[in-house]
Amino acid sequence: MPTTSKKNKVPFFASLQVKYALSYLVIFAVVLVLLNTYPVVASQDLLFASKRDSLKSQAAVMASALMELESLSAEQVARVMNMLDSMGLKRILVTDPAGLILYDSTKQPQEDGEPPPEGDKAPPEYRYALYQEVVSALRGSDVFYSRYGDRVFTSTAAMPIVYRGMVIGSIYILEVDQAQGELLYSLQQNLRTISLVIALVTLIMSTFFSKMLTARIAALLKAIRIVGEGEYGHRLQPVGRDEMAQLAGEFNQLTDRLQTTEEVRRRFVSDASHELKTPLASIRLLADSILQTDEMDPAMVRDFVGDIGSEAERLTRITEHLLALTRLDSLPVGTEHVVDVSQVMERTAARLQPVADAAGVTVEKNLKPGCMVLCTEDDLSQICFNLVENAIKYNYSGGKVFVAVYRDRDQILLEVGDTGVGIPEEDLPKVFNRFYRVDKARSRAAGGTGLGLSIVRDTVRRHGGWVTARPRNPEGSLFTVGFLRYVPEQGEKGAEQ
Repeated sequence: MPTTSKKNKVPFFASLQVKYALSYLVIFAVVLVLLNTYPVVASQDLLFASKRDSLKSQAAVMASALMELESLSAEQVARVMNMLDSMGLKRILVTDPAGLILYDSTKQPQEDGEPPPEGDKAPPEYRYALYQEVVSALRGSDVFYSRYGDRVFTSTAAMPIVYRGMVIGSIYILEVDQAQGELLYSLQQNLRTISLVIALVTLIMSTFFSKMLTARIAALLKAIRIVGEGEYGHRLQPVGRDEMAQLAGEFNQLTDRLQTTEEVRRRFVSDASHELKTPLASIRLLADSILQTDEMDPAMVRDFVGDIGSEAERLTRITEHLLALTRLDSLPVGTEHVVDVSQVMERTAARLQPVADAAGVTVEKNLKPGCMVLCTEDDLSQICFNLVENAIKYNYSGGKVFVAVYRDRDQILLEVGDTGVGIPEEDLPKVFNRFYRVDKARSRAAGGTGLGLSIVRDTVRRHGGWVTARPRNPEGSLFTVGFLRYVPEQGEKGAEQ
């Protein structure tokens, strides 16, 4: 048992519970990635747009104030810029058309107000604004750049200073916004915290729901293994009204059918063993009697040998009937074709006429022509033979067997009645069961196996028909077989008018 349990154990990552949990986690992971990406990107884009408008507006104000000057000089630019509010800007540069810095808010003299050094006395980075933004502005373009990093927004803007259609200089401004950067960083941190909480809750919920769902699947799997070990009485209790509940109901119906089939199989094996054991025991007893008797009368030996032959014939009949039932259970239906039931019954009655004559039974026939059905001739002949043979066997000397074939609306009916011993009312539902006999002693004496009517029922059902048994008034029994009548298609040869 431990080996079987280990063999049936599902690997951890292959189990449905883990797969369901991982699928939930993947879905929520995608949602969390979007939650952590889209708001931050959208906020950045919004702040970039706001800063672009703000810096361009400030640069436009400064350029408007400076374009009133016919020519730019360091003193004039400084005077104008000192009158304007820098509005929290980190740096402001004003250049002439060659890029020479005329004003730098970060390097203005604090005490004497003298202009910055000119010519070769000033370092290059102080004399010229060697920035891409300034070069683009001097070419007549408005420029804006902004980036976010290290919790800080760094933005630059440049704009040409135009006087009467001529670019007389450029203005360059730099803004470093740490407050907005901290705000965006705080938003990112809050989103991460929320994501972690959601991820934890998702992990717990996905584990719970996947376990709840797979628990019912595990119960079904366990039930299948129990039934597979032969416990056909095991049942599941359906919970809810979903597909799993329907699956549990289907499983219970399947086990019901399995249990019924197993009971029939066991009873069949038991009955078959008993039926085969009886003639075998008789054969052995008769053979032992011959062997153990030293001086047995030859006439008695012949009687014993005759009895042995009779029992052997009985064994042969039982075996043939068992093989016939096995074929009915396992083999597919043969190719069906149009068969005239009356003609098949006529030939069958002719074959059994010597048996009827020997038993002193009269066979009366009422066979209507044109009773066509879709069947195989061998199967239909087997049905007719078993019913007529039973009617002759279980009849009295001087009795009668009535055989009729006729059409009843869309059906073809085959009836076999007799004036024999009859069947008690309580035994009628059981007469088609395998090895069932109403009078076992009389059945054995008549050579019956208890399988003929079972073969009739199974064969009829294979071809979509039905069979019933009922008492015949005033005496005997009446068996009725019904098949769907064959109706030729219009234009087919032999079609009815």
